[in-house]
Amino acid sequence: MPEDFDRGSSLEELEDVRWPAPPADTTPMVRNVHELRRRPVGALEPHELARLIGQDVGLPWLLPLAVHILRDTAPKQAEGGWFDDDLLYAVVTRKPEVWTAAPQLAHELKETVAVLTDISRYVRQDIDAFLAALPGDDASQ
Repeated sequence: MPEDFDRGSSLEELEDVRWPAPPADTTPMVRNVHELRRRPVGALEPHELARLIGQDVGLPWLLPLAVHILRDTAPKQAEGGWFDDDLLYAVVTRKPEVWTAAPQLAHELKETVAVLTDISRYVRQDIDAFLAALPGDDASQ
């Protein structure tokens, strides 16, 4: 997954793919995903990243951003601060193949979730499933 890219670019620009306009009778979720693909990735808020990641859109560019946000906010959660469970849920519930293709990023996420203390049992189950699906020592390479 690319770590060094222009965060001022949209997913459309990074992927060099412009989606056609969604049908008029489409859901608000689909319209929102289409709109978010046109915004600079560096300007996306955590809940917007969660929406796109949860739909498996732009993963090569968005997962590294999301993992860095989670990593940077995890110590504050351990001290009793706020933590974005929606973003965490979106990230840890990606298919195991995603993490197999990005072992260093998986390792960063593994280290991040290790410091989280006050997580709902539902998200904890998803974290445990993510950890169980990681390849042995391959995630640290």
